[in-house]
Amino acid sequence: MKMKKVQEILEAHIWAGEEDLEGEVYAACGCDLMSDVLAFAKEKVLLLTGLVNPQVIRTAEMLDIRAIVFVRGKEPSKEMIEMANHKGMIILSTQEPLYMACGKLYAAGLMCESED
Repeated sequence: MKMKKVQEILEAHIWAGEEDLEGEVYAACGCDLMSDVLAFAKEKVLLLTGLVNPQVIRTAEMLDIRAIVFVRGKEPSKEMIEMANHKGMIILSTQEPLYMACGKLYAAGLMCESED
């Protein structure tokens, strides 16, 4: 799924990476525990989380996750936006809760990160 479609489905605000919204993700991972993200996330995954701190960006970078959506109206700090821009990541935020955001993307055809 193209990130532009993700942004439209979730009515998400774009904080970083607007120029890369034509890029694709093949699965999604909804999680607030970065240890679980480290254990289970795959390549080309979209990370949806309610955790908003620089550690999210660092974790995503370690796993080559290029797109993050913050849920429940959470907004990244200026530091996080700068980190994401420097690392070429897409950062979005949506008013949707994590469960609903994941459900909408799944209903639109985006797989769960554990499906093959």
